[in-house]
Order: sequence, then structure tokens, then C-alpha cells
Amino acid sequence: MKPRTRLPEWFKHSKKKKQITAKLAKRLNADLPNTICQEAKCPNRSECFSKGILTFMILGTTCTRNCAFCSVAHGVPQPPDPNEANQINHTIRTLELNFVVLTSPNRDDLPDGGAAHYAQIVTSIHRNFPDVKVEVLIPDFKGKINDLETVIQSHPNVLNHNLETVPEKYSTVRKGSLYKRSLDLLGDVKSINPTILSKTGLMLGLGETQDQLKRVFEDIKQKDVDILTLGQYLRPDKMSLPVERYYHPDEFEELKEIAEQMGIRYVFSGPLVRSSYLAEHVFEDLIDMPSTHHVKSCSTH
Repeated sequence: MKPRTRLPEWFKHSKKKKQITAKLAKRLNADLPNTICQEAKCPNRSECFSKGILTFMILGTTCTRNCAFCSVAHGVPQPPDPNEANQINHTIRTLELNFVVLTSPNRDDLPDGGAAHYAQIVTSIHRNFPDVKVEVLIPDFKGKINDLETVIQSHPNVLNHNLETVPEKYSTVRKGSLYKRSLDLLGDVKSINPTILSKTGLMLGLGETQDQLKRVFEDIKQKDVDILTLGQYLRPDKMSLPVERYYHPDEFEELKEIAEQMGIRYVFSGPLVRSSYLAEHVFEDLIDMPSTHHVKSCSTH
């Protein structure tokens, strides 16, 4: 298929959604904690903001790595904010959230990569809002299993770590990260707590091939990862890697079917699918579901 160089129609947003985005974005910038929605210029801001759904970005807005696909600032971060849990709890109460996603930049400057800070916030949310489900989208903690254990012992409902791309693209897309290290972290999740839902995601459109994707699907299956998200990479700014090609929604459907056939339990695939996109709906029925029960995977457009 000939690569598409212009943004396809299925990425266009309505005027109303843009107005909603601007309104809540102004509020976020004014008095609520950092969100990855803002920092990474997520294309779903209008959709999620219109529903009051947020993914909180903890541990600051400066990353110690400099991935070529990401618009989050690179540099020397500030120390963790000890009041961050209180700010997030206030926002949960204000916006009446029922599903919270926590993520962060890489914090290689901290001895534990920020694991204890994650655990503190998850514990605080559970204590103050017992019915609120929590997903954590964590960095690789440099492969230190003790740091992963710290986060898991705080009992998040879903533990997510994104592989982001195929191993052949790591040297250009994820400098400072290692495919095997990320894959092993995903496998360690079940060895620490077999009942927790594990999750990972891939961006498409960076020059990967279908055969390379299939090999990653097999790796994910071998690590017993429960949930896979597949979405289109969109260039967040001129400094980031260009889009090699745009996948058609039908291609996302085809890849979803391939991943399912290879044995991945839950696959969410579509141009606008992101790790935490509509997370509270996606996992509404999965979190309390026995691990042996299978539901039909869905595609989100």
C-alpha cells in the first residue's frame, strides 16, 4: 500500500470538540495537576476532556530520556512533589472520576525511578476513593524488579508498560530504552502478582512491518500480557519523528484479529486508540472478571 502523507479524514475533529478541548485545557493549566493529555499533545484530548477523563502525569513534566516520538520536555527534573497525592485526590473529587490513570516521565535520576511515589499515590487514592479504579502506566525502572514490586504492592487494578514499537526501531524511536528490558518487566508482573491485569501498547506508522509486529505479538503472548492497545503514531511536533505511513481503520481491525488469533486476550485497536483512551469504559467489565473468562475484543475508532 502506498503511504499516506496527509492526515486522513478519520483524524479530523469537530468544531465543538475543539471548543471543549480549549475550555478544559485552560482549566487544567490553571488549577489542576499535570496531565499527559496536555504534555504529550494527545489527539484524543477533545474526546476525553468532553467526558471529564484525565490521565495524570506524576513526578513532574521533565523526562530524563529523550525519545524521538514524544513531545515531553527532556532535561533535569525537579524533586517529586510530596503534595501530589492530595492534588490528585482533590481533582478526582472535583471531576467525580471513577477511573484514574497515572503515568510519568522516566525518572532515571531517582534511586527507585519514582516507584515509591507511584505507590504512595495509588495507596492514597484507594484509601480515599475505594470505588475508583487505578491504572498505572509505568517507566521501565531500568529493569529493577524491586521497584516494580513496590508499585504492584500498592494494588493498582491495571499495570501498563508500553513497548511502543518493534525492537528493530528502538535505536531511533526509544533511545535509552531496551526492548528486552521492557518485555521482561511485563513478564515480571505476573510473577509478582498473577491476578493483576497487565497491559502494553504499540504505536503504528514508524516504518515497522507486519512480520515485525507479529513477532512482537508472540513475545507479548509469551509474557502472558492480558491487554494490547494498537494506535496510530501522530507526530506531536516538528522535532519528533515523522509519520512513515497512516494505517487505515481496516488495517487496525486486521491486526486486532491477528493478535487475537495468536492468543492475546484483549486487543483494542484503531487509529485513535491510546494507552489510556476511554480507559474507564474499556476496563469497566474486565477488572473484576476471572482470568479464565474471555470477552470479545473491540476496536475503537
